[in-house]
Amino acid sequence: MKYFTARPTGILSNFIKQYWSIENCNPGIEGHINRIIPNGLFELIFYLGDKPVSLDENRSIVTNSVITGQLAGYYDIKVSGKLSIFSIQFKPHGLSMFLDIPLNEFINQNIPLNFIFKYEANKLENRLFEAESFEKRVIIIESFFLSFIRKKHLKQNFDRINECIKLITLSKGTLDITTLASETCFSRKQFERTFSDFIGTSPKQFLKIVRFQNAINEKSKDKNLKMTSLTYKCGYYDQSHMINEFKKFTGMSPKKFFGDCDTSSDYFL
Repeated sequence: MKYFTARPTGILSNFIKQYWSIENCNPGIEGHINRIIPNGLFELIFYLGDKPVSLDENRSIVTNSVITGQLAGYYDIKVSGKLSIFSIQFKPHGLSMFLDIPLNEFINQNIPLNFIFKYEANKLENRLFEAESFEKRVIIIESFFLSFIRKKHLKQNFDRINECIKLITLSKGTLDITTLASETCFSRKQFERTFSDFIGTSPKQFLKIVRFQNAINEKSKDKNLKMTSLTYKCGYYDQSHMINEFKKFTGMSPKKFFGDCDTSSDYFL
């Protein structure tokens, strides 16, 4: 198995977090179950080999290229055959710069790319499949997204939502909604509606996801960090509060999650 990552260049670095790829991953005859958990990010995934199978019928993967929406909880996929992936991971608000669709319509869904880019999707898939290297695929996808951003006018509220995401990230999900609305010069009602359109979920839910991702990040940095210390370090009211949110996002208690899963935070990567 080969694993690659790269950062976007130029203006695309404002909207895209990273590109990553796995080539020729073979989980064996019986396959492998992988749990997908909320990370606060949108992702465009191209399956260049066999597709995994979603074990949740509401999140089926029916085409070779899908956009993953924000998640309210976890789900499982079964990986079998030979898996090769090329993926674009967007910043929380980044995908909104390329689409005219409110991103809250994507929540808890895997959207086929050809539903969004009807005429361009097949051509793009073919070019990526035929590309001989990860580096060439990055060049192809950057050209694709640059062509779309040049056709669009910058959205009036993008900069304000961008500042909001910076504040949320710096606070690691501990700011309240009233403060965020005030800091970005929105009324609370305007803020919640605009945030949902750009980010794909409510501010309250997104703050929970960022706090959860920060807990994963803190634990990955210090494997010996006790659950009590992690609870208060990450802004949970008490251990019961943290346990409830972990069970919602992972299906496991924090102790079981950190014991069973060797994971890191996608959001704070």
